[in-house]
Amino acid sequence: MNRKRILVTGGAGFIGGNFVQYMVEKYPIYDIYNLDLLTYAGDLSKHQEIEKQENYFFLKADIADRGAINSLFVEYKFDFVVHFAAESHVDRSITNPGIFVQTNVLGTQVLLDAAKQYGITKFIHVSTDEVYGDLEFDPTTFFTEDTPLQPNSPYSASKASSDLLVRAYHETFGLPINITRCSNNYGPYHFPEKLIPLTISRVLNNQKVPVYGDGKNVRDWLHVLDHCSAIDLVMHEGINGEVYNVGGHNERTNLEVVKTIIETLNKSEELIKYVSDRLGHDKRYAIDPSKLEKLGWKPKYTFETGIAQTIQWYIDNKKWWEKIISGEYQTYFEKQYTN
Repeated sequence: MNRKRILVTGGAGFIGGNFVQYMVEKYPIYDIYNLDLLTYAGDLSKHQEIEKQENYFFLKADIADRGAINSLFVEYKFDFVVHFAAESHVDRSITNPGIFVQTNVLGTQVLLDAAKQYGITKFIHVSTDEVYGDLEFDPTTFFTEDTPLQPNSPYSASKASSDLLVRAYHETFGLPINITRCSNNYGPYHFPEKLIPLTISRVLNNQKVPVYGDGKNVRDWLHVLDHCSAIDLVMHEGINGEVYNVGGHNERTNLEVVKTIIETLNKSEELIKYVSDRLGHDKRYAIDPSKLEKLGWKPKYTFETGIAQTIQWYIDNKKWWEKIISGEYQTYFEKQYTN
């Protein structure tokens, strides 16, 4: 039996990196190819352990570089593409929308062309619930796979655009695809500009924690390993052409998340600093994952168990995130959060 070859784009990032580790360890019969350009959020140090595995390979390339991508498809003859690679930070998309269009839209189109030309078993496009826009503060309303796409930031608009391209390649060319749309992820190796790792790192250093507006914006939190298991299931069992929402039913306001972290670390809420609200800040995200649950998926983590584990991980791996926040990221932080 031929070994399956899985191309994972963005495998040096947060979710993609966790997925690479998950797949390398779970499926020794698969060869896992981690393709990443290693931009500001790309970090290979997280993969030091799996680098020793015979079924793990790293490829450095830009997904928008058509020549490089075509050469890789010819050389390695991938069976599956699991596409995470994306510019993903909303604040950065407000500052520089162009790079989000370049990577998230044009890069996806380059990958789709290669997948169509060289033939693959399935193309899994990992997207976000942010493409749906936002919801009112009504606990009975949720995003479903049929919710219209109404993105409100350059980031989510670029992801919605790539979603529609993936759908079009399925409908027009018969490319076998699935699209997954997840809620906010958290867990190990989360880049420290995002809310949870930002809060943990700053509280541990007794620094002020910026909270946008009144902090009442609601997010549905999903542990990254629950997300990995969902993508694994969709890759193997997902119905061709279908979209699957991935959510944890763990809704919290941003302020509740920050206060939970502060309380867990036995610090004072005086560390909270309210700052001007983000432009176009979505009010609430909440996902109905029942379609995926019918396929056989259930999250293993509650928010309480997941956040406790995540906080402990950041305590135990302080060297990892200190290395990141001591460099270019610090300049970005000062620019982003100075009113």
